[in-house]
Amino acid sequence: MPKNIEIIDTMIGLPSHDRREIYKFLAADLRDEESGTFTMPAQYMFKDIPAEIDADADPVAVTLYNMDRFGVARAMINVGNPTRDDPARAARTFPDRFLPCLDIDPRNGVEEIRRIRRYHDEFGLVALTTFPAGCRTSINAAPYYPIYATCVELDIPIFVNVGVPGPRIPLEPQKVEHLDEVCWFFPELKVVMRHGAEPWEELAVKLMLKWPNLYYSTSAFAPRYYPRAIIDYANTRGADKVIYAGYFPAGLTYERIMSELPDVPLKDEVWPKFLRDNAARVLGLD
Repeated sequence: MPKNIEIIDTMIGLPSHDRREIYKFLAADLRDEESGTFTMPAQYMFKDIPAEIDADADPVAVTLYNMDRFGVARAMINVGNPTRDDPARAARTFPDRFLPCLDIDPRNGVEEIRRIRRYHDEFGLVALTTFPAGCRTSINAAPYYPIYATCVELDIPIFVNVGVPGPRIPLEPQKVEHLDEVCWFFPELKVVMRHGAEPWEELAVKLMLKWPNLYYSTSAFAPRYYPRAIIDYANTRGADKVIYAGYFPAGLTYERIMSELPDVPLKDEVWPKFLRDNAARVLGLD
């Protein structure tokens, strides 16, 4: 793994004083008793989750410290978080470090389109993101289609959680096969898969071979657990399709990510594309 690449992280958050507040939107859908005891809804899947910060600590400063320490030049952050204004402050104050994206809920209909346009006018969004299982809406369901059309019009990609969700909610909305219809209907739409695509990672590769504007990001996975099918694809025909994403501070520390990353068996020529170039191209930064 080269040492001199200015990494672009396509999924970062800010540390919290109270992590539970961030995940309140899922509370009504988590029906099992144990989930109610978690500080984050997929806690059973992670060890060494980054600690919450002290009440007097600045979450933006803590995040910048981590980025600087581990060579992350820029990071994509959700500026529309309804529970806190720190991400928007980060994007406004440090536009050279934080790339503004917006997490959307298709159930809000036309009002969500208006919201996207407002945030795009204010921040210059580089992408939209969405959590279909959390929205209880399948990737290929009608409520998403106006969102996709808006992405095409604004020429920005959408990052979509795919595969079995970590929180204990139904998986149906995030079946990878749903992307086939979306990519067919919107050939200009740039879609980046998030959160693993498991257990359909081989199908994810097949669909990336089929659809030119379909990509994969490594969010929410410690590097030692990157799916083998994805690594093999990146080392062959998919060198331009696989994009680095972390999961700080939701589930992974940068210490763990960066200690494991050098052991990922990528070819030398793939590393710059994986850590920076693919993200820069898809996000329109170059």
